[in-house]
Amino acid sequence: MKFTYETKKDTRSGFGAGMEYLSQNNPKVVALCADLIGSLKLEAFIKNSPERFFQTGIAEANMIGISAGLAIGGYIPFATTFANFGTGRVYDQIRQSVAYSGKNVKICCSHAGLTLGEDGATHQILEDIGLMKMLPGMVVINPCDYNQTKAATIAIAEYEGPVYLRFGRPVVPVFTPENQKFEIGKAIHLIEGTDVTILATGHLVWEAIQAAEILEEKGIKADVLNIHTIKPLDTAAILASISKTGCVVTAEEHQINGGLGDSVAQFLSQNRPTPQEFVGVNDSFGESGKPADLMEKYGLNAAAIVEKSIKAISRK
Repeated sequence: MKFTYETKKDTRSGFGAGMEYLSQNNPKVVALCADLIGSLKLEAFIKNSPERFFQTGIAEANMIGISAGLAIGGYIPFATTFANFGTGRVYDQIRQSVAYSGKNVKICCSHAGLTLGEDGATHQILEDIGLMKMLPGMVVINPCDYNQTKAATIAIAEYEGPVYLRFGRPVVPVFTPENQKFEIGKAIHLIEGTDVTILATGHLVWEAIQAAEILEEKGIKADVLNIHTIKPLDTAAILASISKTGCVVTAEEHQINGGLGDSVAQFLSQNRPTPQEFVGVNDSFGESGKPADLMEKYGLNAAAIVEKSIKAISRK
């Protein structure tokens, strides 16, 4: 299957489109924001449902507490800010007020990973998936493009329980179906192959598709899966793929420690030990720079996935 795209959009705008839909179709959804309305693309939600929007200011811990209270009151709060401030800065509040009691709060964060770009290491959180997946009962979702982010935003409103939804700032190819149904915890099989499994999440899904095309030119057939939900992990799909290929590469815009690759390695070590290679940030902080330049410098692109795939195959 050949993947193409006609346009590029930022995944945060997909979140905004999902929130616009929810403003018109789910009266229990309320939105909270830490002084970042434009960055989170909430303008349409506020225009349609101003009474269901709460501007908390730069007080993220307070925003999480308010969200927990709204959930107790029967609402479905979507707490929104930058990923760095919505996870690392307020981890204690999330753990105690949301995760511990299983509150129906959706923590939705933009500007995740290196592709935040010029704002630099202080804002480029690369540890958020690890932080959030360790919380008991927390669902962790990292969609790959505009359409999938919109679908995920709509889907999590129907899910009862705490969710972390992660998305980004830069424009990226839009290549998934426009009116897709998003299934939490269900991986999407993109490309059929028998030589190496590539498990990618978020912005690295498109890079994995590009890598598969390069590998095919080398006579290598990659089995590519979009792992949009990191917790709960679709272990059945992963096991089915690895049973065919015998090796795996994981790709993510996150620290290798604690991310998708970590979850996959833990599962495989207990169920089917398999040669695995990791594409991710290797125990370092980011830096200021253009998103594309940073992705290349830190080895988060198609070329890195190709290199790791060849290495994984050599270890079979």
